[in-house]
Amino acid sequence: MKPHQPAYVSAGDREQRRAEVRRWRAEFPYHWDVDDLVSRRELLQFAVFASGALFVSTAALAGLGAVKDLSGTESQPIARVSDVPEGTAVYFNYPSSDDQAMLLHLPGGVFVAFGQKCTHLSCSVYFQPEHGRLYCPCHEGVFDPATGEPIAGPPQRRLEQIALQLQGDTLYAVGHTP
Repeated sequence: MKPHQPAYVSAGDREQRRAEVRRWRAEFPYHWDVDDLVSRRELLQFAVFASGALFVSTAALAGLGAVKDLSGTESQPIARVSDVPEGTAVYFNYPSSDDQAMLLHLPGGVFVAFGQKCTHLSCSVYFQPEHGRLYCPCHEGVFDPATGEPIAGPPQRRLEQIALQLQGDTLYAVGHTP
C-alpha cells in the first residue's frame, strides 16, 4: 500500500474510484450533432463581414477628420505688432480655447507662432529669451525658436507651426502645419 492511502479501503470507495477512472478514460463527451450549429463557411463569412465593417468605420472616421481639416479654422487676431517687443512671447489659444500657442517676436523683426504642445509627451513648451530657446521642462526638451525643430532632449519632431498674417498693425493666426 502507498503511504498516503488508508490501510482499509471499503468496497464502496473502490467502486467509486473505478467509476471516476472510467469516466476520465472515456472519449471526450462532445456531441457531434451540436457541431453543425456553425460551419466553417459561416465562420469565415462572419470574419469577412466584421473586417469589412471595421474597414468602413475606419474610413468614415478618416473622412470626417479630413472634412474637419478642410473646413479650416477662422483667422484669429493674436496681438498688435506694436504690443509685442522684440525678444518676447505672447501666449494665446489657437485654434480652439483648449489649444495653447505662442507668438514669438524674434530679432530682426521676424514673427513666428507655434503650438505650445511638446511633441514628446504633450507638455507645455515655454520661450526662454535669456537662453534664446523654446524649453519643455518635463523632460528637458529644447526647440529652436525660429523653426520649431528639436535641438536637445527626447523630442524627435518639430513643433506645430501656426501660419500668421499681418493685416494693418495686427497679427492673425490663419492656419497651422503639423
